[in-house]
Amino acid sequence: MKTIALYGGSFDPPHIAHEAIVTALSNLDFLDKIIVMPTYLNPFKENSTAPAELRLKWLKDIFSQNNRVEISSYEVDQKRKVPTIESVRHLLQRYDKLYLVIGADNLASLEQWHNFEELKKNVTFIVATRDKIKIADDFIELRIDEDISSSELRENLDISKLPKKCAKEIAQYYKEHNAKQN
Repeated sequence: MKTIALYGGSFDPPHIAHEAIVTALSNLDFLDKIIVMPTYLNPFKENSTAPAELRLKWLKDIFSQNNRVEISSYEVDQKRKVPTIESVRHLLQRYDKLYLVIGADNLASLEQWHNFEELKKNVTFIVATRDKIKIADDFIELRIDEDISSSELRENLDISKLPKKCAKEIAQYYKEHNAKQN
């Protein structure tokens, strides 16, 4: 396997738009594998709601039936904020070509990412549609019909927006967490 897509994120919580992105990636015949890599802590955030190990477990459960998907614990294992370029360097030791999957909502801040110029030289970006944001022609557009925000979902939990495989477990965690906060 030489060509992979790296799909990283907080996945706090994982939801059906994340599933839709992985399904759409699975349909791209130029990819040998999709690596889903949850962050230990997003470099642009100060904390996460669910612990990294729990988000990692949920992702393993959600994608266990998809043999083209590997859930990587690389960033979680570092136990710190890991810039994307570091994960890219790690993966390029094993793979020849790397596509980096981001949501269109990341386009506005993309140039602020750590070592963006090096990142741009080492990956081809696949951008998942979101919020009707225009995606430039130099990116590969991945059309996704689900428009869900993890932060809004944490605030207003809707079990129908959670992956069926562990929706009850995820919903229970966030209900308990929200109850403790109030």
